[in-house]
Amino acid sequence: MKIKFAAAAFAVVLLASAGVSYADDLVFSLKNGTESVLTNFYTSPVGVNSWEDDVFGRQVLNPGESMDITIADGRDVCKYDMRFEFEEGSDLETTTDTQDLCEIGSYTIHE
Repeated sequence: MKIKFAAAAFAVVLLASAGVSYADDLVFSLKNGTESVLTNFYTSPVGVNSWEDDVFGRQVLNPGESMDITIADGRDVCKYDMRFEFEEGSDLETTTDTQDLCEIGSYTIHE
């Protein structure tokens, strides 16, 4: 009887620990420290060869403005490539950078 109880308890613990675990959302503040409107912002985990959807959607980030960014993709990674695109006619080229988004509280894009 003790063996059956121990086996059942072990099975319950094993099943409970096998549940799906999700990564915490990555949250940081993005500031536009340029003189141009930031129209698109893309992220992708380092090593992934394509960009995810535009984080801004239909929004833009005007010069001097900040926006709270949440990346809730369920991944257990911290290092992300970032791509910044500016309004047409701007003197700024598309810019890329790589950051550990688990470690930063804010990020400012500069010219």
